Amino acid sequence: MITPTPKVYTVNELNNYVKGILDSDENLKYVYVTGEISNFKAHYSGHMYMTVKDEAASVKAVMFAGNASKLRFVPENGMKILALGTISLFPRDGSYQLYITAMQPDGAGALSIAFEQLKKKLEAEGLFSAEHKKPLPLFPRRVGVITSSTGAAVQDIFNVLGRRFPVAQVVVRSAKVQGEGAAQDIAAAIREFNEQNGADVLIVGRGGGSVEDLWAFNEEVVARAVYASSIPIISAVGHETDYTICDFVADLRAPTPSAAAEIAVPDIFELKSDLDAYKAHIYNVTKNIISAEKARLDAIQKSGALKDPVLKLQDNRRSLAYLEEKLTDITRNTLEISKNRLSSLAGKLDALSPLGVIARGYGIVNDDNGVVSSVKSIKKGDSVTIKLSDGSFGASVTEIYGE
Repeated sequence: MITPTPKVYTVNELNNYVKGILDSDENLKYVYVTGEISNFKAHYSGHMYMTVKDEAASVKAVMFAGNASKLRFVPENGMKILALGTISLFPRDGSYQLYITAMQPDGAGALSIAFEQLKKKLEAEGLFSAEHKKPLPLFPRRVGVITSSTGAAVQDIFNVLGRRFPVAQVVVRSAKVQGEGAAQDIAAAIREFNEQNGADVLIVGRGGGSVEDLWAFNEEVVARAVYASSIPIISAVGHETDYTICDFVADLRAPTPSAAAEIAVPDIFELKSDLDAYKAHIYNVTKNIISAEKARLDAIQKSGALKDPVLKLQDNRRSLAYLEEKLTDITRNTLEISKNRLSSLAGKLDALSPLGVIARGYGIVNDDNGVVSSVKSIKKGDSVTIKLSDGSFGASVTEIYGE
């Protein structure tokens, strides 16, 4: 048997040869692969690189940006998936891999996972925080409505607003509420109302539908527009059991569009009833005040001062004369006591006065330093002045005698 001479390949030739075999295999052109994601990496270009593995093996996989942009959820490590794609080989590396064209979670639906992923992300950023919620105005002059102009929801809102608070102006901005571009249109409508200061409160929503129908209100662009709105927003999406991301971010959630209209405005008939009650209360309070003041006036009119004012003046005059007499006595007694005290003090002062001592034959000796009170403070030859009761004279110290 003749053994064929083996062909010599370059590495590039070999890899391209194997790639051709894989690409020509019809079974590998459309293949479903189930497994768990690991080594996930989202490239800035939009491409997604990962490894899909099970308990026994793994295969490299890539999902290019065009297909990745259509995903409703963000793949994560540890997530079990069902992927549709093509098996081929990348000649540069010499390894085959799965080129994914479509992918969905294995188990929970893609929309459910996308909802929980976005909810978790926005909650962590504080978009659901109670501190950010704005109060609704008590008496809105303009109510803005963002919904489909052809849906039943807008008519329900009109009916309720017209019945409860017909004085408010209703401004409707028709928006696409499902399908491609709906989320962007809703977000744009919210921004327009804010830029134009077009309403005091906004109702954003639509009637019921499937999860897919309501999905526009689960998009991040809508959530961020609601959060950025300076106008308070009531989210009214679907039926009572339907919850969307928009509900969590909005300042208030209403179970239905009709309920949103009930919340947005007061009931004019209740306001009138309250006004009538306040009116009656004010009337009764005023009536009681007038009655009390009238009784007080009657008592004053019956008083003696008004019946005989001359008699009242005479009484006051007598009281004044009595007080005047009493004040005079008090003043006289006070002056007498002060005079006696002053005389006593003057006597004591006179007894202690050095002039009194001098009058009895004593004198005061002074030198240049003042009063001489001791022979120790002078010496022979000093000049001194001696003050007597009727004058003074100078002298010179000739002798000093001690005790």
